[in-house]
Amino acid sequence: MIRIHTDLTELPAADWNRLAGPHPALQHGFLAALEASGCASAASGWQPCHLALWRNERLAAALPLYLKSHSRGEYVFDWAWARAYAEHGHDYYPKLVSAIPFSPLPGPRLLARSHEDRLQLLAAAQELARQQDASSLHLLFCDADDLAAADAAGLARREQLQFHWQRDPAWHDFDDFLMSLSHDKRKKIRQERRKVAAAGVEVEALHGAAITAEHWAFFLRCYAQTYHEHRSSPYLNADFFTGSHAAAPEQWLLFLARRHGQPIACALDLVGPDRLYGRYWGAQWDQAGWVPGLHFELCYYQGIDWAIRHGIAVFEGGAQGEHKLARGFSPVVTHSAHWLAHPGFADAVGRFLAQERELVAGYRDELEMHSPFRSPGVVDR
Repeated sequence: MIRIHTDLTELPAADWNRLAGPHPALQHGFLAALEASGCASAASGWQPCHLALWRNERLAAALPLYLKSHSRGEYVFDWAWARAYAEHGHDYYPKLVSAIPFSPLPGPRLLARSHEDRLQLLAAAQELARQQDASSLHLLFCDADDLAAADAAGLARREQLQFHWQRDPAWHDFDDFLMSLSHDKRKKIRQERRKVAAAGVEVEALHGAAITAEHWAFFLRCYAQTYHEHRSSPYLNADFFTGSHAAAPEQWLLFLARRHGQPIACALDLVGPDRLYGRYWGAQWDQAGWVPGLHFELCYYQGIDWAIRHGIAVFEGGAQGEHKLARGFSPVVTHSAHWLAHPGFADAVGRFLAQERELVAGYRDELEMHSPFRSPGVVDR
């Protein structure tokens, strides 16, 4: 039996986490904190309507699902689809979205142990879309098992690029990583790091319980400032960050930059068993002045260094950003799957996505030609 749950706390945390696996942003505590804080709610346009497959009163499969009244906070952009609907006198909203709210983090969406259970969840989600008079169903940043089920169910596949850093097991420290890069890229990174150090900046890595209420207060000021500079409002609030930290402190890593003993900037990452996820960054420049290269230091180099020292295989740098390529990140294809109830729009979107996939493949090939790494057998200093 499949049931709809509008509150994640209705579902047993241990069973949910067993299905979700180790991804930190799919953990029950993380998603429940989004709801409890009001960040993922009907008022914010992210109304929870999770699907749960029950067998013998035990959770056998689940789909984190939200009824959306807009397309903000998704990072798989469908604004053009919404405009096309409006121009033809149709409503694109509401729509159903399975995603980690406000986060472009790849991972499973159909939380199940079998292909058959994933198909059941998809069928139930499509039926819910019809019941809610929703235009569509979207699985954003989903994994290979999800895609196999989505292909079988006739959903259209979309591809995008992100930039991920991947550790070579032979690297034991940051210098080993640097020596794998071409001379020009290595020189540039060293110059950027020297400028930060010369400005009197010291960076501390705070993991888990080492992040205190005082640290969170400073991070939140930086986080809000970043959105203010982009003339926007933060998606997340203090209750979410402190609530998710209380539920699973080991999942959070804060890089805190101080200058002359005064905190000036920070970057916040999520930590999984074998992956590091770059999430948020911000600075209080009015307190200590501009420091060239500080963004790269906190958002990339500190994360790479931490990942090498802790045996992390992959550091995901987040959405977009060609500048990551020169700093050791490689282009990686991410996937989403889409079902549109209207046959005409479904056909048009399907044709568009086929063309888009070709463009993405060509773009990735072009980026690969500009790899920052040395060619095999090349030795330089």
